[in-house]
Amino acid sequence: MNLNLIADIAKSLLLARWRQSLVAAIGVTFSITMFITLLGFMNGLNDLLDGLILNRTPHVRLFNEIKPNPNQPVNLSSDFQGGHNFIQSIKSSGGRLEIHNGGAILEALKVDPRVLGISPKISSPVLYNAGTIDITGAVSGIDVIAESALFFFKDYVREGNPLDLKNVSNSIILGKGVAEKLLAEIGDMVQVTTSKGDRLPLPVVGTFQSGIADFDKVQSFASIATVQKLLGKPNTYITDIQIKLKDLKTAPVVAKEYARLFQADAEDIQTANSQFETGSFIRTLISYVVGIVLLIVAGFGIFNILNMMIYEKMDTIAILKATGFSGSILRHRDYVFADHHLFGWLFPC
Repeated sequence: MNLNLIADIAKSLLLARWRQSLVAAIGVTFSITMFITLLGFMNGLNDLLDGLILNRTPHVRLFNEIKPNPNQPVNLSSDFQGGHNFIQSIKSSGGRLEIHNGGAILEALKVDPRVLGISPKISSPVLYNAGTIDITGAVSGIDVIAESALFFFKDYVREGNPLDLKNVSNSIILGKGVAEKLLAEIGDMVQVTTSKGDRLPLPVVGTFQSGIADFDKVQSFASIATVQKLLGKPNTYITDIQIKLKDLKTAPVVAKEYARLFQADAEDIQTANSQFETGSFIRTLISYVVGIVLLIVAGFGIFNILNMMIYEKMDTIAILKATGFSGSILRHRDYVFADHHLFGWLFPC
């Protein structure tokens, strides 16, 4: 098969109707470009949301949740074993938010080969005092080095140096929304009051912006030692242990194991962000459906253009068949290419 001969024929036929060939080429280019653009946009959007949510969420979180005690005294009494007990308005037991024996738990987690890193944390509701106005908020005591390594904390600090939480005694980094409400800048003093009425002035060393406005309007960060001092707790007091695993998929199994082993509540990332994962799946599905529909519509348009081009060249195809070419232009005898400017007519030797 003479490929050069077939290429010269195809070139002559395409150039004979170059406008139609150009329209068909533009149609193919535009449809594929839009398909790639749409998928790229949706993948970028999912990566952005993953960064806002998943990068700030531990794979496994250990904490103590205040909840009613299921073992009520009436259920433990032998006098009522044979009856049905109806108890209403059960109040939460006098449990504590502190993780019991937190130091030993941290040491055990450090030697677990499945664990990538750990970061202790203290969460507490507070009031930011702006003159005579009290603004509701929350302060998190963190290990800034571990938080930056595992949850990219330093990437969300817009002003100031996150290491100042460790280097400057009794300092605080405010969420952007909180800083705007308080009109606070770096170097200003902010009065923070706990739920028990204890008040402590803290210098502002930075501002934090996560991209979630509601979160930034209430959240602030300080060192673990600062929050322990604010709450009047000993240096062993922590309320959360955040764990990142080497394999994210093992989080549900590991969470159940840790809850049983350490006698604490454990929440895995799949459970904490189940609605978020569903939303990501739906967005991805919609993007692929729309992209495939776009390709199908564009494909029918391109097919129509090419079909019309073929019908317009029926006379040329008939001449080529008459000179010995097959319908698939795969078999031919020996021909001489006489004049490719006149549709490349071929004559037998």
